[in-house]
Amino acid sequence: MQFPRRSGVILHPTSLPGRFGIGDLGDNAFRFVDFLARARQTYWQVLPLSPTGFGDSPYQSPATFAGNPLLISPEKLADARHLSRDDLQAFPDFPIDRVDYGRVIPYKNDLLNRAFENFRAHAPREQRDSFARFCRANAAWLDDVALFLALKETHNWRAWREWEPDLVARKPAALKRARAALAEKIENQKYRQWQFFEQWLALKRYANERGIRIIGDVPIYVALDSADVWANPDQFSLDKNFQPMAVAGVPPDYFSATGQLWGNPLYRWNAMARDEFAWWRARFQVAFTQSDVVRIDHFRGFYNYWAVPFGEATAVKGKWLEGPGKNFFRAITRALGKVAIIAEDLGQFDDASRVGVDALRAEFGYPGMKVLQFAFGGDPANPFLPHNYSRDFVAYTGTHDNDTTVGWYRVTSSDTERDRARKYLQSDGADIAWDFIRAVWSSVAHTAIAPAQDLLSLGNDARLNNPSTFGAPNWCWRMMPDTLNDDIAARLAELTAMYGRAPK
Repeated sequence: MQFPRRSGVILHPTSLPGRFGIGDLGDNAFRFVDFLARARQTYWQVLPLSPTGFGDSPYQSPATFAGNPLLISPEKLADARHLSRDDLQAFPDFPIDRVDYGRVIPYKNDLLNRAFENFRAHAPREQRDSFARFCRANAAWLDDVALFLALKETHNWRAWREWEPDLVARKPAALKRARAALAEKIENQKYRQWQFFEQWLALKRYANERGIRIIGDVPIYVALDSADVWANPDQFSLDKNFQPMAVAGVPPDYFSATGQLWGNPLYRWNAMARDEFAWWRARFQVAFTQSDVVRIDHFRGFYNYWAVPFGEATAVKGKWLEGPGKNFFRAITRALGKVAIIAEDLGQFDDASRVGVDALRAEFGYPGMKVLQFAFGGDPANPFLPHNYSRDFVAYTGTHDNDTTVGWYRVTSSDTERDRARKYLQSDGADIAWDFIRAVWSSVAHTAIAPAQDLLSLGNDARLNNPSTFGAPNWCWRMMPDTLNDDIAARLAELTAMYGRAPK
């Protein structure tokens, strides 16, 4: 059974506490796993682990196959003797409740550069061999990613379409010259990926040994300014000047009256089908190396997707086009077997699209999503009310794109929604986050998930992301040290056992 009756918590690693300005894969990540085990949870759900791009968003990555070097733990680098303990003593006075990316990025880059130089100068043979094995095993994506990031740095982080024409077009002679000229920078980027995967997979093993499974996240689209598009332009809907002909988004919905204009280039699905979606198969292979379960963000785009003409200011003037559908997931299943996928199927649907997406999910056994915060704006038939769930769903109090439950109750909900929530939950609203947790945990949905902010009953200022807005405070929230304590673990464990979600 892919999805027994279980539960878990959403917390992106950047939100972990720690002294280096951003959550990382060090001791606090292992302590969070210990908390999950004490709370009798089965899942730790994260957001995309790839490097962040525009607006520091994990959904706008310059390299979706890669890991985010900002998550590398300096303390683990010191354990590996790539940094000294003295290297970790002097650091900026970072805020402890948020990520200040403008200060964190140069600080972490300096540490990583220092670690790379020490590795090159002093690493023992077994570490050099491990690095070489990693580079060989991942060359299919790593070589392009490392070259792309080295070229980005050399070009002062300008978009790849602004580079020299021969590099934009990936002329073999230009690439050969770049590899020779930037050999050290390329090796530095490969070193960072090696260390990310070393640290992340060690953390994943620790979690798995304690019965905790990782839920990863695969965004359906990639950023235009990415190694993915630069290295594979024939897979994307670009014109002869490498400009998108149309871009991704969603039409107006409950998040935005003008829709969401994401701006990502669209795929040439017919071209991808010719090699049985090889690029996607490789992407899922990496995703299932990092995770035990994968949530596909905007799953409905595989059934039909909103295409907005390039240059539009909003997503209003788009149109629906047909996605690759069942042939895509049949190719993935042939390559990887029956893997555990969660289909993010939220949004507003016409009847035909809803039927089509549900049929696609059902054919492959992928659960959809229910979000309790969406439940209280309608009548008793509202599909997000727990009494309307069926087993084959993952039910959430809220997600990274929602306000916290306390924030929703105090700030972003309407009077009508609050009144309906109180009546439905038989609550006065004083402990609304845990009222939501209880409702989701007691539902028939086979999986129940809550953000860490809801376990802590935090308000609107702890919201992680507000869709259709960019920059801080999005993606900046951090958990204060020692707040997920034994009392919260015991309370969550009790609910988890009561509603039959605790592992035996």
